[in-house]
Amino acid sequence: MALTPAQSETPALAIEPTQVQIPAAWFLMGSDSGQDCERPIHRVWVDAFSLAATQVTNAEYERFLRATGTAPPPFWQDGNFNHPQQPVTGVSWHEAVRYCEWLSSQTARIYRLPTEAEWEHAARGGLEQTQFPWGDDPPQSLPDYATRWQTGPERVACYAPNAFGLYDICDNVHEWCSDWYDPNYYAVSPERNPRGPEQSPLKPQRKSSRGGSWRHHIKVARCSARSSIPPEFQYADYGFRVACS
Repeated sequence: MALTPAQSETPALAIEPTQVQIPAAWFLMGSDSGQDCERPIHRVWVDAFSLAATQVTNAEYERFLRATGTAPPPFWQDGNFNHPQQPVTGVSWHEAVRYCEWLSSQTARIYRLPTEAEWEHAARGGLEQTQFPWGDDPPQSLPDYATRWQTGPERVACYAPNAFGLYDICDNVHEWCSDWYDPNYYAVSPERNPRGPEQSPLKPQRKSSRGGSWRHHIKVARCSARSSIPPEFQYADYGFRVACS
């Protein structure tokens, strides 16, 4: 695999990401003011778990590529996307799952993608039914909002984390979740640890994703906002972060 000069200079990393402990809790999932797929608001219990403090970076993903001989994602050589501390982009859902499996094989933990419920609980940071991780102020109130995300995602952890200690949890890149996507799932979702439907009712089938994107007009997503694409797609604003039970 050809590396960029920046990546070839990446210092040695601890193989496991920095994890944030997310407490078990009930929370109100969804929104009455968002898209139809965010309704109805429903009470959900999520068991305690841990979630990586940042999105998986190019430097972290490079170790997986070297160890497994996996082909790099399509934007690997693009200067707008290949700084070691930017989130890796252009990774399909299947590739994100393979990364989690590889990371699990190298450690004593079982890594995986978070469920939508886990992700939303974590993004809210203990704030009940606010629009964003920090409250209800608009994204334009964030520091340097007008000059951020101009040509690609930012390096991770450049700005303050949410109350749980998670960086970029509603911005930078969309983050894959483990669930199949069903726009009507909330009407039948179980109260405890929902994991999504057995399959997506849409054709082609879609996997759920959460969080905002550097290339959207509004760069930061609401905590409850849902998105989805087919699991084989490799988009320039899609990345992921890992969870651990």
